[in-house]
Amino acid sequence: MHTREQKLEAFGQLLDVMDELRKKCPWDREQTNESLRANTIEETYELAEAIINNDNDEIRKELGDLLLHVVFYSKIAEEKEAFDIGDVCRAICDKLIFRHPHVFGNLQADSAGMVEKTWEQIKLKEKGGNKTVLEGVPSSLPSLVKAYRIQDKARNAGFDWNERHDVWEKVKEELGELEAEMEQMNADNTEAEFGDVLFSIINAARLYKVNPDNALERTNRKFIYRFNYMEQKIREQGRSLREMTLNEMEALWQEAKTTRPS
Repeated sequence: MHTREQKLEAFGQLLDVMDELRKKCPWDREQTNESLRANTIEETYELAEAIINNDNDEIRKELGDLLLHVVFYSKIAEEKEAFDIGDVCRAICDKLIFRHPHVFGNLQADSAGMVEKTWEQIKLKEKGGNKTVLEGVPSSLPSLVKAYRIQDKARNAGFDWNERHDVWEKVKEELGELEAEMEQMNADNTEAEFGDVLFSIINAARLYKVNPDNALERTNRKFIYRFNYMEQKIREQGRSLREMTLNEMEALWQEAKTTRPS
C-alpha cells in the first residue's frame, strides 16, 4: 500500500496528465460535458459489473476510468472559470462533515441505524440541499433502482412499515388488483397495476435487506448460463432450439441447474 504522500503525488500526476491532454491531444481538446456523458455512464456500469464479479483488478481499473472522468469534467469547468478539482474536493469534504455530526460534532450515534434515522433530516437542513425528501432521487435513474431509492429515502424520513412482514399483505393486495385488471383486458390499467406489484416487491426486498437490482442481476446471469448450457447441448446433438420439445428443453434446463450453483 502507498503512503499518503505517494497517493497525493499520484493524484497530482493525474492532474498534470489531464492538463497535457487538453493542451496537446486533438481528441481530448474537443471533449465537452455532453460528449463525455455517455462514456461516463458506460464506465459506471463497467465498474458495477466488476464489483458483481468481485474482480479487484477490474475494480481498480474501472475506478481509474471513473476518476479520469471526474478530473476531466473538473478541467473543462476550470477552463470556463466555473470551478476546479479543488472546489470539487472541498465541496464533498464539507458535505461529509456536515452530514456526519456524530463524527465531526456532538451528536451521539452508536449504530448505522441511528445514523440513517437522522440522515434525511440532516440533508434537508443542508445549505443548498434538497427542499424535499425525494428531490435527491435523480429522474434519470433506471426505474428499478429509482423505486428502491424512493422507498429508502421515505424510510429515512419515518414513512415505513412498523413490521416488515406486513409488506406481504400489500404485495397480495397488489397482485389481486393486477389479476382483476387482467380479467377486464384493460391494457392501460394492467400496466399500472403491474407497476404497483413491482413497486411492492421492491419494497419487500428493501425491508428484508436485499438489494433488488443485485438480486435481479443475479437471476439474469443464472438464466443466461442455463440457457447457454441448454443451447450448447442441443447444438452438440446437431439440432436447433426450434426442433426441441418443451419437455426436452426442460430436461436440459434441469441438467444445467446441477452444473453450477445458483
